[in-house]
Parts: sequence; structure tokens; C-alpha cells
Amino acid sequence: MSWDKIFHAIDEREDQAVALETGLTKRPAVSPDSGGQGELDKCLFLESWLSQRGLGRLERFDAPDPRAKGGIRPNLVLTIPGTDGEGGGGRLWIMSHLDVVPPGEAKLWTGDPWTVIRRDDGPLGSRLVGRGVEDNQQGLTASVIAALALADQGRRPRRTVKLLFAADEEQGSRYGIQWLLARVPGLFRKEDLVLIPDGGDPRGETIEIAEKNLLWIQCLVRGKQTHGSRPDQGANAHLAAADLALSLHYGLSETFAGEDPLFEPPYSTVEPTKREANVPNINTIPGEDVFYMDLRILPRYSLRQVQAEIDRIKETVERKHRLAVTITPLQSIESKPTPGDAPLVSLLASAVKEVYGVEARPIGIGGGTVGAYLRNQDIHAAVWSRIEHTAHQPDEYALIRNILGDAKVMALLMLAE
Repeated sequence: MSWDKIFHAIDEREDQAVALETGLTKRPAVSPDSGGQGELDKCLFLESWLSQRGLGRLERFDAPDPRAKGGIRPNLVLTIPGTDGEGGGGRLWIMSHLDVVPPGEAKLWTGDPWTVIRRDDGPLGSRLVGRGVEDNQQGLTASVIAALALADQGRRPRRTVKLLFAADEEQGSRYGIQWLLARVPGLFRKEDLVLIPDGGDPRGETIEIAEKNLLWIQCLVRGKQTHGSRPDQGANAHLAAADLALSLHYGLSETFAGEDPLFEPPYSTVEPTKREANVPNINTIPGEDVFYMDLRILPRYSLRQVQAEIDRIKETVERKHRLAVTITPLQSIESKPTPGDAPLVSLLASAVKEVYGVEARPIGIGGGTVGAYLRNQDIHAAVWSRIEHTAHQPDEYALIRNILGDAKVMALLMLAE
């Protein structure tokens, strides 16, 4: 089948895509956790914009948050009925997020982060610069442009399409996908297909279908403070913490030493990261020391197994140094994979090849995405887009050719049998 008419209809909407990106960027949607007011202004703008174009039914699902403007964190869903109706078949969801991260140091930007600047120079073609234009407004805008182009051509998707514009992705999705799954029963079905255009690579050739299990821990070591010249009268918390960090790093890495080529790196990682200050002077042995670790464990190992080994190592260090250790999980997420041969993966790979001419392959990642929450409900989800990885940076940008190209991929998914 020739897709020329649909692709042309998408290309003709370039100015509309730029206008939508501009309007979205004007309305900062920073979480209260990062000093912002949340997503309400941005959601109201998008809701009005979509309503004027009559694409389908709009629904709001507002998670309460007294810290945010209006006391809510809004999640917006646009439903476009398919030719198969909304019966028992799976729907196609395209899930983007409304929130953005703060711009950071203003002096690092060449302009106002909340005002989109179009630049037509450079080898990659025209790009839009502004906070959020790639993360995640590229995916959001592409999904809307795809739906508008199909409506232009009088084409209805076979599956019912649901565009979800979610809150709170940048801070853990407590008011976004987690809240929706817990508080809106029946919103998703196990047979649904979910595309999350919020990760990828500059060629569009990687489809993320699996994530390592994530565990962040705080390690609090309590010993006894004493003078630097009399370690015999105290219990050096700093020394024990260093021993604990090394024991956890090497011990867990050896115990859970399997490899999986789906991931890069293909093994579990156990890394000491942040450390809090202890004593301010050199000649005092600290009685307390606090550090943190970031663990990304291959899905073949459960976090229950990992926690048991952490406890064993902790007890060994406590006995050795004669002090007390408290290890507190700060974040703990296990994620089922989407099968590599799932219909969503094959349909997406076919659409990517048609539009971009590349062979997209399934991969796993160490970082966490909202896909984990869906996969844990046995809903097939894949993270994909063609992006330049400028998210969270000063002068964040999105290539216009990527916005339109991704819209073409999404349009083909909407029409897929």
C-alpha cells in the first residue's frame, strides 16, 4: 500500500506542529517537587486545542495534589474510535507526558527556555529550541499530528486509539500512570498495545521492551565518634561504610553475575553514588556515615533475592566493625519484559522500516520508564522514538524532521491490522 497521501498530509502540518510545540512550551509544567505548580495550565491549553479540532472524546483524570495549582495533577485522554469499535479487542495507546524538568541555570540558555526558537541552520535541519520540546513534547506533538493527518484523509484507525497525556513522569509518576492504574479500574486492558515515545536513539532503530530491576538504597552506619589518634576508643563509621560499599559492590556483582545481551551493559550494576558529609575536621573519627547506592539488576533475579544478599553482607560488616547499619530502600521497581515477538514490537518495527528505512531491534535498558508499571500489569508496552538526546540539557531541542517522521510511524500504527 502507498502511504504517500498520509505522509504528505503530515508534512503539510509542519507549521501546526511548530505552533503546538510553541503553545505547550509557553506553559511551564514543572512538578511541585521541583518548585513548580504542576501541569494544569498546560493541560487546559492542550484540552482546549484538541477540543477545537474535534478529533474525539476527551476525558480528564485528575489526581489530587494540594501542592499543585488547582490542587490537582491532570491526566488527559483523547479517544479516537476505531473501525472495530471499543469492543473486546486491544486498543492502541500512545502515552506522552505533560510535565517537564526545570530549565536549570538561565545563563546556559541562549534564549528564554519557555519561548520556542526555530533554528534552520545546522546539518540536521530545522530544530525547535526550548524546555520540553523533545522531552516529551516531540512525542506528544507527533501523536496529535498523526491523528489529525488521518482525519484529513478520512481514514479511521482499525483499533481504537487513545492518546494519553500524563502527569508527573519526571518525578516517578505517582500522580500519573501509577495513580491511573490504581484509581481508574478498567482504563487499560491486558490486550492493549502501548507505545511510549519517550526514549530512543538518533536513527530510531532501538525498541525498548525490558528494563533492569531498580533498587536505590540509603546506607546509614552508626559507630562511635572519637579522636583521630584513638581509634581504639571508638568505632569508625566512615571506615565501616567504605567496607560496606565495597562489599556490596563486589559481593552483589559476583552473586548476580549473569549476562543478557538484550541490555547494555549486559550485566547487573551495583554502584555507590551519593555520600553525605560527616565530621568537618580531619582529626575526628566519625560516629555516623551515610551513603547511597544505585542498583540495576537483570530481570532474571528478583529484588527479594538481592535484598536477602544485602542483609547478609550488612550483618557481616556489623560484626566485623562492631557497630550498627541500617539499609533503607528508597526506590524499588521490578519490571516484566514485553516479549520480543509481541505484536506491538513487530508492528512498530515494520512502521519504522517504512518511514525511516532502518531495521529496528528490541533492547533492554538500565534506566526506569513508565513502561515498567504497565508491563507489571501484563500490558505490552514499548518505548520508542527518534530523538537526539537533548532532554534536560540547556538549549534542549527537537528536530522538526523527527516530529514529522515519528508522526508517520504513529499513523501507520494507527492503521495497522
